[in-house]
Amino acid sequence: MAIPNYTYLKLKMLGPNGVITVGSTYEHAYDYDVECVKYAKAIIKAETLIANLDQLGNEAPHSKRRARTFEPVEAVKLVPVDPTCSSDRALRINATLDNK
Repeated sequence: MAIPNYTYLKLKMLGPNGVITVGSTYEHAYDYDVECVKYAKAIIKAETLIANLDQLGNEAPHSKRRARTFEPVEAVKLVPVDPTCSSDRALRINATLDNK
């Protein structure tokens, strides 16, 4: 049986010894309002993020990628895997790569 009055920031209710009045300042009301707005924005961002992640999660498994054949670049160096061995095993690396 409480009666709030938002104009005066008062809350009145019946108590065992009469009317109980609870009040606040406009500064407190403003601070709480700003805090509530920030909280609401954070909830909206979190829900949006969760929705986006769910959408990405649903898209990823269904997308089919085709395997493409490997085509080396024209400028290729052959580097032997084991320089001491005379086998034909060699790595193909791009000839334009930095020495680093």
